[in-house]
Amino acid sequence: MPEITAIYLRQRKYIFFLLSIYVLGWGFTTYKTIFLGLILGTSLSLFNLWLLARRTDKFGEAVAKGEKVRSLGMMSRMATAVLSVMLALEYPDKLHLYSVILGLMTSYIVIMIDFFLQAINSRN
Repeated sequence: MPEITAIYLRQRKYIFFLLSIYVLGWGFTTYKTIFLGLILGTSLSLFNLWLLARRTDKFGEAVAKGEKVRSLGMMSRMATAVLSVMLALEYPDKLHLYSVILGLMTSYIVIMIDFFLQAINSRN
């Protein structure tokens, strides 16, 4: 499934762009806890996207070979979300909880925006 890899690489580029904006916001504004929460959440969101892309690729290979299909790793992605929220609750003076949660949703937002952009581009 090379198209999964291409989609992942494109979305990873968008997330790195957002992370660079968050780092600039952390460095040059007084909202350090908010931007640090966004950085943590988005970084773990990128890790979850990588896990999802890798497992989807393995899933496609297993289906093509007729082998038994394993899960797509929902528990590991949920564990990273729980870990990031626990960190935000443990260090509220460093990490803004809502920013961490918003950062965790970043990859899903990027996936939706990328889907709509590709749908528009394929029509033209």
